[in-house]
Amino acid sequence: MDVNRFLLPCMNKRLFGIDCLGCGLQRSLIDLVEGNFKMAFIQFPAVYSSLLFTLVVALHFADQSRNYSKALIGSAVLNAVFMIGAYFYKIVIS
Repeated sequence: MDVNRFLLPCMNKRLFGIDCLGCGLQRSLIDLVEGNFKMAFIQFPAVYSSLLFTLVVALHFADQSRNYSKALIGSAVLNAVFMIGAYFYKIVIS
């Protein structure tokens, strides 16, 4: 089955003609599910930091007895650095 027909279009790319910070995330997640870890990183370099951030957010909401604020802020900053760095690399180098 061709899952590419189910992907959501990037409105930023459609309206302005340039990629957004999240372009490639959907394809990257599909590659992860299929076991293509290297291709997932090539599609969207911040895929692993995004998954880490999602895991910390889920822990924050699921386990109210612990304080995840430092982990939440740290993973958010790490994810932002990866996303912005990959975006500028793609724009400047490519």
